[in-house]
Amino acid sequence: MSLFEARNTVTPTEFVGLQNYFELFRDARFLTSLKTIVVFAIFIVPTTFALSLGLALLVHSIGKGSGIFRTIYFIPVACSYVIASLVWKMSLFNGLPSGFANNILWFLFEVNPIAWINTTAPPLYWVVLVTVRLWLQTGFYMIIFLAGLQEIPRSLYEAARVDGARNSWQTFRHITFPMLRNTSISVMLLLFIEAFQAFDEFRNILGGSGPEGGTAILARPPLVYLYNMAFVDQNYGRGSAGAFIIALLIIGVTIIQGRLFGFGRNR
Repeated sequence: MSLFEARNTVTPTEFVGLQNYFELFRDARFLTSLKTIVVFAIFIVPTTFALSLGLALLVHSIGKGSGIFRTIYFIPVACSYVIASLVWKMSLFNGLPSGFANNILWFLFEVNPIAWINTTAPPLYWVVLVTVRLWLQTGFYMIIFLAGLQEIPRSLYEAARVDGARNSWQTFRHITFPMLRNTSISVMLLLFIEAFQAFDEFRNILGGSGPEGGTAILARPPLVYLYNMAFVDQNYGRGSAGAFIIALLIIGVTIIQGRLFGFGRNR
């Protein structure tokens, strides 16, 4: 379908070759959406990685009772992205004086209510988008890191203490993190893939098909833009071409990451 002129029909007959692809790369809004998702990935990937690893280390160090914390931190993973996005939009960051975030700011600093989603200078809507994804994803990757931590032989830490390792930072730097190498690369790959596939929180928090002057264009990733193109404008050919472009980008980033970090090689 991406090679056909498919407007208002899913059974096109006019073959146009790569024209849909060329039109997309000349589309300033599509290129802007690509920049948006790259910026989002650059921020959300290391943040989620660090937070997940930190929680895993804390839970792993507890010993007895760690199962309770594993469950608590993992519960958000079972929540729907759509439901969480609506809770963030309509309750936590709704911009009203009664909103949770505004209540906290007033209690701590006596700050006047902030319109989180509609504030563009500075772009506070990013706080809403980033926090909901962190809440939804961190527990899942914490479990992956916990699995990696449990595979590290305890004898390595005992040998390190005998050799003079004086604090937990030294053991983390020289034993824990190197032994988590393959786990860390796997988490990075999955985080980048999920970042490029971002859709639900952007569509439900900022809106999916609003006017060009609305909040929908403040931070519009490619999948939201292509969804509107295919199912609102009913330009199925160009929407299909965009889906192939995003898939190729994800594959390319995954291959490059694997090559750079040497995924699967033992050192």
